Amino acid sequence: MKFKLPFNKKQTHNVEEKTNVDAKMITPSMVGFIQQVKDATHNPFDLIIKSIPPNLTIIYIDNLVKDQALNEHIISNLQNKHYETPETIKDALSVPEVNISGQLEKTIESIIHGSVLMHLDGYPQAVIANITTRESRSLAAPENESQVIGAQVGFNESLSTNISLIRRYIASSDLCNEKFTIGKRTNTSVALLYMNGIANDQMINSLRQRITSLELDALIDSAVLSEMIDDNSLSVFPQMLLTERPDRFCDGLLNGKLGLIVDGSSMAIICPQSFVEFFQSQEDQNLRWHIATFARLLRFTAILLSVFLTPIYVGALTFHYEVIPQAFLVPLSESRALVPFPPVFEALLLEFIIELLREAGARLPTKIGQTIGIVGGIVIGTAAVQAGITSNILLIFVALSALASFTTPSYMMGNVIRLIRFPIIILAGFWGFYGIMLAFCFILIHLLRQSSMGAPYLSPFYPPRLKDMRNSIIRMPIPFTAKRPTLTRPKNEEKFNPQPIKPEKS
Repeated sequence: MKFKLPFNKKQTHNVEEKTNVDAKMITPSMVGFIQQVKDATHNPFDLIIKSIPPNLTIIYIDNLVKDQALNEHIISNLQNKHYETPETIKDALSVPEVNISGQLEKTIESIIHGSVLMHLDGYPQAVIANITTRESRSLAAPENESQVIGAQVGFNESLSTNISLIRRYIASSDLCNEKFTIGKRTNTSVALLYMNGIANDQMINSLRQRITSLELDALIDSAVLSEMIDDNSLSVFPQMLLTERPDRFCDGLLNGKLGLIVDGSSMAIICPQSFVEFFQSQEDQNLRWHIATFARLLRFTAILLSVFLTPIYVGALTFHYEVIPQAFLVPLSESRALVPFPPVFEALLLEFIIELLREAGARLPTKIGQTIGIVGGIVIGTAAVQAGITSNILLIFVALSALASFTTPSYMMGNVIRLIRFPIIILAGFWGFYGIMLAFCFILIHLLRQSSMGAPYLSPFYPPRLKDMRNSIIRMPIPFTAKRPTLTRPKNEEKFNPQPIKPEKS
């Protein structure tokens, strides 16, 4: 399902209704303005209304404003003084962000976001001072994308903090930051970031159009946003990368990619993203190219083992005994002598138990979850073999497949790898190796049809791009990566001068 712009009659009606709301102005009367704010906010218990004689009213929502800034920069400056116009109130405040508005909707939106409203009796305008305070957790190391060499700080749930982390890495005026508000009820702030002079204009306009065309009641997390603006939201494969690492986010921006940060979410979005890049770690850039290449090859081998090892076991025991070495037949037959179930049921049962242990370990508290995962796996596996429910050889294969699936750096892609293993096992139980090949061809055709922000999902292998292939599965030395990948169609392809530095002769 390709991305389509939602447009209907209801959308036109909403636009007209919003225009009418925008036309509603602030009443000049102090009592009328207070009643307008109470009606628009449904008079919450934390709505604070203070009167400053002779004719000034201050309105704000408790716990959304900085108390120190409110007392020192607003109340202390306005007490015991007479003001004639809203402009004189604005000039008296020592707050960086102060505006004057006569639109009721804008003032209500600002007070919900943590601003203070000041209304002068007799004037149809309100002075808006932004002294917002947001509670957020302190910066910590990423939990889902840990690495040994490299930065040890991750995003948190504060949009301003996350943007400051990015600007710490990219101290350039070319870093563009556009802000959008999504959600009629949540009014969630979303920041679009890209590098001017590098990012492709067509991709920027396309992503901007997808964001502005969304009509949602609520937006809570970045994972929801990425699924809604995907090229194909029905596909099990993610087309945008969710990361909690600022260094990986900035590396994507410098390569011509686009980034999205959602206020209240600790995961940022990077797009476009190819299938191969989901299996690359940011730590690969910090290691020597020999070690990084070995780590990448190990990951891709682990993915093949995770997806096809158990189905090959099921297909070989069900239909293709001839592929099993003769020396291995005797211990294999002894292992399955007491098992009353067919191999496909045996494999599905063990895979289900492994996924059950993984889900239980993830949902329980950390210390209890680790204990359940280790002890539960050992106890259940040993008991299953002794009871004759499964063979010890299949138990090794299933454990190896589960372990291999955890090598994927992306949590979303790791879930996909574990999920697609189940239908492949079922097909292997029905048709053997032919079923495995059928599943492989179906997955390959599906991946060939996918795209990420219009870019081919299987790039650089389809369409073939030889220059980008060198730094996909194999991490090339730094001097050979002077050009940005063609996946993003960057304006400026050169990252640095590839010529090596020649030592000066003394």
